[in-house]
Amino acid sequence: MRKTTLGATLASAVVAALAATTAPAVASPSTVPDRREVTEPVPDPDGAETAEPAPDTEALGSVLQEAVAQGAPGALVRVDDGERSYRLVTGEADTAAGTRMDTGRRFRVGSVTKTFSSVVLMQLVGEGRVDLDAPANSYLPRPVLDSRITVRHLLSHRSGLWDYTNAMFASTVPGFEAVRNKVFRYEDLIALSTAHALTNTPGAAYSYSNTNFVVVGQIIEHVTGTPLANQYQQRIFTPLKLRNTSYVHPSTVIGGSFARGYLRPDDASEPLVDSTEQTVSWAQSAGAVVSTAEDLNRFFSALVTGGLVRADLLEQMMTVIPVDAAQTQFYGLGLRARKLSCGVTVYGHTGTVQGYYTYAFTTADGERSMTALANTSNNPEVNATLGGSLDAAFCGTPPQASWTYADQEDNAAHTVRG
Repeated sequence: MRKTTLGATLASAVVAALAATTAPAVASPSTVPDRREVTEPVPDPDGAETAEPAPDTEALGSVLQEAVAQGAPGALVRVDDGERSYRLVTGEADTAAGTRMDTGRRFRVGSVTKTFSSVVLMQLVGEGRVDLDAPANSYLPRPVLDSRITVRHLLSHRSGLWDYTNAMFASTVPGFEAVRNKVFRYEDLIALSTAHALTNTPGAAYSYSNTNFVVVGQIIEHVTGTPLANQYQQRIFTPLKLRNTSYVHPSTVIGGSFARGYLRPDDASEPLVDSTEQTVSWAQSAGAVVSTAEDLNRFFSALVTGGLVRADLLEQMMTVIPVDAAQTQFYGLGLRARKLSCGVTVYGHTGTVQGYYTYAFTTADGERSMTALANTSNNPEVNATLGGSLDAAFCGTPPQASWTYADQEDNAAHTVRG
């Protein structure tokens, strides 16, 4: 990693305390709330030390434990930093079976899917099959959008398209149950949006909307003539060897070892609802990917280092615009950025889907990547707490007190966003 990326002192005490631990300790779930593992790199033959802070594993552990105390059944975080990997978990992956959480489990990544969709579309741009500044209608089976909306407006959430999930999930659990097993066509979801007026003139303002990336999914399928799942597999999953990542739609089954998801009702006194099995057809190209922390770290590291998108197009993806008054949160083309308390800017995406909150980010040089998960949703306190993993992972410090739920620009208690 470049020494200028984090610009702080190595948190050597934490590393020294954990350096000898190469596997999680075996202990009773009732007595040990969390497990942590650090795998060591091959020693540097020159004996050189980095000037950057190691992830604050104590702070990361505290973030996970706080998330569970606030209502998440379980939580995990994985930080990959060069040849070193930090893995921490707490709580349960399956409350009915009493199964402990572990960092190898698959989970629904929600709106992190948007970055996968953006990569496919940017590759099509690189192949000359799509023009970012052409009307989006040019690449749809028939023109259904305002003619001023361009492909770039979709990727940057500046189209003004109304987010159909505002109404769909106005009541959280009933809204979810109404669509849990439904299979929508792209045009069905787009019609739910276009029945409403634009929220702003296309290009004039940032306004997060799942509709944008549903349109992106339809563009990809129309331009290529093949299912979106095939494009993900051929262009991303196979080249990067993301063996635990897949586009699960419209099947409701998550294969392999996975964490179950638990949706909190609007009345927080009511029991959590197991929301694991669903088609996610209400989101599709905006939110139906399933992955693991290891795969997401590899994906974002490969993306920012040029492994997926041509250099000039990657630069456009990573050219981000502030979306909050404090100018610490940014959006590019299907890619988020966060400026952290230590001045480091990280790139990635957040994800919210029923039963899962995800943060997946990497440094600009791709050297340090982090994915954190809590297996619940509709719980703003948990979501804000999990966001504290960014400072702990990339700055080597505890979460800053100024980080609050109000800083989460795209999430609302009754709206599935990411």
